[in-house]
Amino acid sequence: MTETLKHLLHPKFLHMTFFGFSAGVPYFLIFYTLSTWLDQVGVERSIITYFSWAALGYSFKFLWAPLVDQLPIPILTKKMGQRRSWLLFIQLVIVFAIFAMAMTDPATGNQALTQMALAVTLLGFSAATQDIVIDAWRIEASTEKDIAMLSSVYIVGYRVGMVTSGAGALYIAGFIGTSLDNYNYTAWQVSYLAMACCMLVGIITTLKSKEPAKPKQLNYELSDYIAVLMIFIMAITALIFTYQFTDVIFQSLQSTTAAVFNNQSLGSVIGTSSQLITAILAGVVIGWLMAQTPLVNKDMIKAVYWTPIADLFKQHRKHLWLMLGIVCTYKIADIVMGVTANLFYQGKGFTLTEIASITKLFGLGMTITGGLLGGFMVVKYGVMRMMILGAILTAGTNLLFMWMAMLTDKSLEFLTFIISADNLAQGFAGAVFVGFLSLLVNKQFTAVQYAMFSSVISLFPKILGGYSGGMVDQMGYANFYLMTTLIGIPVVLMLIYALRRQVFDFESKAP
Repeated sequence: MTETLKHLLHPKFLHMTFFGFSAGVPYFLIFYTLSTWLDQVGVERSIITYFSWAALGYSFKFLWAPLVDQLPIPILTKKMGQRRSWLLFIQLVIVFAIFAMAMTDPATGNQALTQMALAVTLLGFSAATQDIVIDAWRIEASTEKDIAMLSSVYIVGYRVGMVTSGAGALYIAGFIGTSLDNYNYTAWQVSYLAMACCMLVGIITTLKSKEPAKPKQLNYELSDYIAVLMIFIMAITALIFTYQFTDVIFQSLQSTTAAVFNNQSLGSVIGTSSQLITAILAGVVIGWLMAQTPLVNKDMIKAVYWTPIADLFKQHRKHLWLMLGIVCTYKIADIVMGVTANLFYQGKGFTLTEIASITKLFGLGMTITGGLLGGFMVVKYGVMRMMILGAILTAGTNLLFMWMAMLTDKSLEFLTFIISADNLAQGFAGAVFVGFLSLLVNKQFTAVQYAMFSSVISLFPKILGGYSGGMVDQMGYANFYLMTTLIGIPVVLMLIYALRRQVFDFESKAP
């Protein structure tokens, strides 16, 4: 216990806890809290879950991670350092995005929904960028001896931030007076403005903390950095325009596929996924073509983008596909289930206050317990064994939600029980997984390599989660939660194989 307190009170761990809080606040404002708000407005469930795609910025952040790693911010970088300057800048953007959401009433029509979608997309992009910097900071500030505990306190802070923007936002909205039967925009406006103020925790921590030790910064001309930034902007523009202007084509594909297989959800998955892949390819082609122009410093492109990627592939070339399989699917059972959680609670008859008290605030203690337990269990039993346990717990607790969906009466006691189990599992698995990813990267390329890992963690689950509303409509909550449990089995099998074959040498690196 004494050792634990020393960890938690040391400035490095305290700052990382606050940074975790700052990273956790935007997450629920994109997912669960926003879905509750839109549900009260009367937006269709299938459209509500599409808003979760605004968080796809988390899944593509590896594209601009090299810029965050190397591109200096005028004036700020010289005064504050690379990490602190980017953190301060992007935290201010997050505050602006949350403010924009607060000032938009989605009940006023389609134009307001479009404005909300733009604000949520900006929040997703800026929150993902903040994660890039904080993840790099955590790894650069850690040693092999304290990486597990540093990851644990980060998860604790992250979960507190999520509870604040989940339970806190719902409490405020419910207290002022809004419900499924009596929508009140002012309640949600005040709630989101309060969440914008919560970001002051991260801003103050950034101003008070010290710049972490970082590998040698690349030194190029300002014009070189601007050229790389323009490549990124043009690539993203090409992606957005391609997605927009191919909508008619892929809507036709979606309708045809749905008719052929007599399955609307499958048609939506195939149509939208094909549209997204086409848009990504267009962005990649435009970015590659621009990189061939004389205006671009090709040595810089190689150093900023290709060298970190080549190093990652070189480190893990023997078991690359196994590693990617584990990283891509470890969180799938949790993410896909979670998008519809608040819709499920409201549908079962729970009030906002009950949801806030039990699903968010009461579960906080269990999440913190799970996070700290995960850090200590890694120390005692090793990373891979705890990864297996975390994957089993995360998928297995979804069966409890299936059980609850089959009950006809609402039960606060049963909800408390399953939320306690679910939060304990999430906290445990989250801390272990962060430690696992942190041990995979090379400290010379922390921002880029960790961004790549944390991007693919949620790409497929979030795309699938966007269709969760349609899946629930098709199969019902009970079968949906059973499905989310079954899709968590493959990663358990991959982890068991990796442990038995000693694919990773983490046990020799374990703190």
